[in-house]
Amino acid sequence: MASYATYTGTRRNRDALRAAGWRLLMTPDTLARNGNRPPVWTDGEPAPYALDNGAWSCFTRGVAWDAGRFRACVEAVGAAADWIVLPDIVAGGLASLSLSVSWLAELPGRVLLPVQDGMAPEDVRSYIGGRVGLFVGGSTAWKLSTLRAWGRLARERQAWLHVGRVNTARRIGLCGDAGAHSFDGTSASRFAATVPLLEAARRRCTLFTWEHPWGL
Repeated sequence: MASYATYTGTRRNRDALRAAGWRLLMTPDTLARNGNRPPVWTDGEPAPYALDNGAWSCFTRGVAWDAGRFRACVEAVGAAADWIVLPDIVAGGLASLSLSVSWLAELPGRVLLPVQDGMAPEDVRSYIGGRVGLFVGGSTAWKLSTLRAWGRLARERQAWLHVGRVNTARRIGLCGDAGAHSFDGTSASRFAATVPLLEAARRRCTLFTWEHPWGL
């Protein structure tokens, strides 16, 4: 199971993430602070990363999501990303799904389709598999209560399964129980001291994650 931490400019934290073998999750906001360049470790070596669409941070700040800004990020760093999260609408239900699907033809390579409150496996089954995986977002309560169902769907469709906003060892364990292939969080980005605990939980779960062709 691969682990992603939101990009941080703090050198100590980046060093801790690198030492633990973690990858970075970039957003339009973090890329803007980074000059829209691919991330690097503190010694200048390229860091492995994925690209989020930034809808969640826009939602939390109460600002409109900017499609043009996201396209610029895809053009700048999308080709080398592990995967790209399709645009979505936070708490948007099936309207969010329609938006995500409308971007499938535009985005290159591996992409993740976000699922959230108001969606069910049958709504997305026909879209996932091959280069299209699942990104489990939504409210915390909904995410935890439906995670196993998304895990079953991912295995059925041989789709990559990623879980967003995972910041505790317990939640990493739940990701492993569902068969997730990756997760992301901000705890390890903000507090280097949490990395060993979270990494230990990740290593335990990796033993139970089914192998996927993407094989990050």
